[in-house]
Amino acid sequence: MVRVFIDGKAGTTGLGIYDRLEKRGDVSVLSLSEELRKDTAARKDAINSADVVFLCLPDDAAREAVALCENGKTVIIDASTAHRTREDWAYGFPELSKEHREKIASSKRIANPGCYASGFISLVRPLIECGIAPSDYPFVCHAVSGYSGAGKKAIAQYSEENRDKLLDTPRLYALGLTHKHLPEMVKECTLSRDPVFNPYICDYYSGMSVSIPLFTDLLKKRVCVEDLIDLYREQYGKSTFISVGQEESGFISANNLCRTNKMEILVHGNGERILLTSRFDNLGKGASGAAIQNMNIVLGLDESVGL
Repeated sequence: MVRVFIDGKAGTTGLGIYDRLEKRGDVSVLSLSEELRKDTAARKDAINSADVVFLCLPDDAAREAVALCENGKTVIIDASTAHRTREDWAYGFPELSKEHREKIASSKRIANPGCYASGFISLVRPLIECGIAPSDYPFVCHAVSGYSGAGKKAIAQYSEENRDKLLDTPRLYALGLTHKHLPEMVKECTLSRDPVFNPYICDYYSGMSVSIPLFTDLLKKRVCVEDLIDLYREQYGKSTFISVGQEESGFISANNLCRTNKMEILVHGNGERILLTSRFDNLGKGASGAAIQNMNIVLGLDESVGL
């Protein structure tokens, strides 16, 4: 029986992890009473007693939690941004490369990717690795997410009966063109130029689409839609959770894959301009589902168990 502790279980990601684990017969979830949930000594004991610890905390609290672990056996999977660009942590996106998967499988410290970052990296990294796009390509990324991605406060705001009418519309944010996911996007794609990233929070609960337009004449290699479909199928064709193709309806909705750990890579456009889209659940492959997948890999289990 694998002993698991979720530090920050009351948050959206923590609850998602717990919901997926409670149905499993091979996992025992360690729990703290409400009065001990933020007690340092109690948390330290739980962290050191667990085989796997999920951190669903703000960055500073996640760093403090890691410092509480005093043994060499506990696997820590951190859902915050605190450790995503550190070389001594595995970046928890196994489909990116054989090396990513092997590092996850052998690591005691795994940084769960950000939701927006997962979409961006799934699209851009293969372009850079295969020499199709230069590292200084001026990438622009447009992304929409359900409001659950903004946390408990936003969920409460959107759920209010007499809420602000402005919440009825998509809302663009990160207007200073900085975002906490940008560092991992740049690092994992080996970019020399930061992308322009435009994220929107929208009036639906969960689901995400991340889109990147390309000008084919600015690429290092001239490619067409079919070429890129072939590229992504070569990259992800053997993966359990990622599929590649086109949206036949003519519309790309963001919530098709809710409550799954699936991701779809969609390629559309023409000879001059191509649109790449990564669609998935911001609470699934973008958060809790990815965390469980990483746990399965590091424990040597089939990565789809519980997903």
